[in-house]
Amino acid sequence: MIFHYLLSFGFFLVTSLAVLALFFFLYAKVTPYDDYKMIFEENNTASALGFGGAILGLCIPLYSALVNSISYLDFATWAIIAMVVQLLFAFGMTRLGGKFSVEKHISNGDVAVGVLMAFMSIAIGLLNAGSMSY
Repeated sequence: MIFHYLLSFGFFLVTSLAVLALFFFLYAKVTPYDDYKMIFEENNTASALGFGGAILGLCIPLYSALVNSISYLDFATWAIIAMVVQLLFAFGMTRLGGKFSVEKHISNGDVAVGVLMAFMSIAIGLLNAGSMSY
């Protein structure tokens, strides 16, 4: 019996980690700047804050899907939906222009914009998670 519980735990955990890893890859694709270069080579705090907020923004609805799902397939479906919502948000925000150009401000290392992106990503994640309460 315990083996069954451990197996279920493993499936849910591995799937969560796989969605998170896929998010790491896709987030870097949807943003018009190179997050990894800015974080690991240029020590860009704004980029790290924005990316960190995006990660938390995904993990909040992932948690909601984990605790509210009625099956593994239900969880996997909501996990993918959560990821798509967060990626669409990031894509839209990083395409703003003019004085609201997140791309320009993050690239310049403007920490205030990185913090704003982080909090907005977390807010979207909370709304995303709340929308999953069925």
